[in-house]
Amino acid sequence: MSPPPPPQPPITNTHTTTTTTALPDLFIKALSICFLFSSSSSSSCSCSSKPHLFKLPFLTFPSNPRRFLQISTMSLPSQTPKTNLHTFTNPQSLSEWLKPRLPSDSFASWGVKPGTKNVHNLWLELAEGETSLADSTPPIRTVQVLTVRIIDENNRVLIETHQELSDGSLRNRHRPLSEKMKPNEEPESAVHRAVREELGSILKGSVSESTVRIVPGSYRNRVEERNSASYPGLPACYVLHSMDALVEGLPDGEFCTEELGEEYGDLDQTKAVADEAVSVKKHFWKWVSADSIES
Repeated sequence: MSPPPPPQPPITNTHTTTTTTALPDLFIKALSICFLFSSSSSSSCSCSSKPHLFKLPFLTFPSNPRRFLQISTMSLPSQTPKTNLHTFTNPQSLSEWLKPRLPSDSFASWGVKPGTKNVHNLWLELAEGETSLADSTPPIRTVQVLTVRIIDENNRVLIETHQELSDGSLRNRHRPLSEKMKPNEEPESAVHRAVREELGSILKGSVSESTVRIVPGSYRNRVEERNSASYPGLPACYVLHSMDALVEGLPDGEFCTEELGEEYGDLDQTKAVADEAVSVKKHFWKWVSADSIES
């Protein structure tokens, strides 16, 4: 009988063993490389003596989450409607541009509803540079307005109660002297022009710096957005400039003044259109307590 064969060593899967032993080594090497990059970057950018914390580059987040969510406004399209750059050769072209952008019933009331103005008025404001329109639906009318709080020695403020328009209608006001500003006009110059145009008929002599004295440090400004009373259905953005002034020669009680000169008579091409526009003929004034007026 032949002797039994010697025992064989157990069969092992050398491929599996090599793979399983190599994976931890590869993982440790990868972590070491990441640690080296993180350490070298931190040491080159900071002089702090604090120990460096181990961070994987692809897992790092900014310390301020809000900053992480910020997006540069330069990369976003502007949400503000652009100022209308159309050239309206006449009120008819402006009317055709407005009709599809405004409620039909509101636009139809312009110049018809008592106290409103018509498309000729808006065209004149655009031609004079007093108003701009945003190219949106509906358009937004932006206008610079000066408000003059005329005060007296009794701490009363002069307000315009109402206006009589060229079509015979009355428009309620109940506000201090207000005037649309001309392009590039300084508030101080606008004060003297507003007093001259709306109160000049009752003041004796010409309106000068001695007649109108602006109160130092009284300038204020703010922005209001509301629907226009003159142009129903047309939203408006009013950039309001306000100043206090003392005006000599005004009556002590209620009084009435007439508008001096033509509001839009400076340019030859606007004179014909101005005849079709609704204009202010008379202003009615009274003095009230300063406490009764909103600041």
